[in-house]
Amino acid sequence: MPPRASVLDPYKHLIDAILRADLDAPRKQRHTAKRVFDRLVDEHGMDNVSYGRVRDYIKRRKPEIWVEEGRGPPAVFMPQTHRPGEEAEVDFGDVYITLNGVRTLCYLFVFRLSFSGKAVHRIFVSQGQEVLFEGHLHAFEVLGGVPRGKVRYDNLTSAVARVLGFTRARVETDRWTAFRSWAGLEVFYCRPGIDGAHEKGGVEGEVGRFRRNHLVPVPDVISLADLNAQVDAWDRQDDQRRIGECPRTVGEYFAIEKPLLQPLRGALCGRQRREVGQPACGLPAVSARACFPAVGR
Repeated sequence: MPPRASVLDPYKHLIDAILRADLDAPRKQRHTAKRVFDRLVDEHGMDNVSYGRVRDYIKRRKPEIWVEEGRGPPAVFMPQTHRPGEEAEVDFGDVYITLNGVRTLCYLFVFRLSFSGKAVHRIFVSQGQEVLFEGHLHAFEVLGGVPRGKVRYDNLTSAVARVLGFTRARVETDRWTAFRSWAGLEVFYCRPGIDGAHEKGGVEGEVGRFRRNHLVPVPDVISLADLNAQVDAWDRQDDQRRIGECPRTVGEYFAIEKPLLQPLRGALCGRQRREVGQPACGLPAVSARACFPAVGR
């Protein structure tokens, strides 16, 4: 039997033409499904087709056009599945705050468990090595342990001294090697550039979600300590949210995951940290050497 007629049929050749033209367009200036829909409405008077129908057609048709035009199949990203307690992702994101009346660029540290989506956040005024350590320590304290499997990172200069060609091999900074060895972290370095962002898409998305939901409008605070106390409260509130169509909340999934995390090696030194300076932001600096005898020696 011939396929049933669709209200989209008069517009399919127009969509196909747009998708073919996109093959030679700059990658960042290709049409999204929403842009295709808007053009059909604005330029061709389409008023009887839903956006969802256009989006679904594009999703099916785009890889077919790649093959028809001899470009080969496009990159395909398979949905990831994760075992509880196994994996996590780490990233920094830029955020602005008004600190003591001054608009200030800061950095949002995020440590996200891949199974539950439970994320721990901290805001700092730099992305330096001490901040990287402090962010991890705070996450370990909140989560009550360390993932047993891979933790995904991009190529932070505070951790990676040199990327070796197109391989996964990295020359690490000495203090980062000592820190992750002490913590028992199995690191996985993502590919440089946009391709690597897809390898830790969970935390990339979490940076944006947290920033949009909790840091808009721009926070106006006296100190970072006050702001981070509020960040901790937001993290607890977010345990009640559901990710996508998941049947359970983040907190319910984390309750499954938490007992499966591995204990931190050695005593967690949260109460033993020495303040070794007072930066202009008002946030105490942390001595990694005081906490981890192996670090920096």
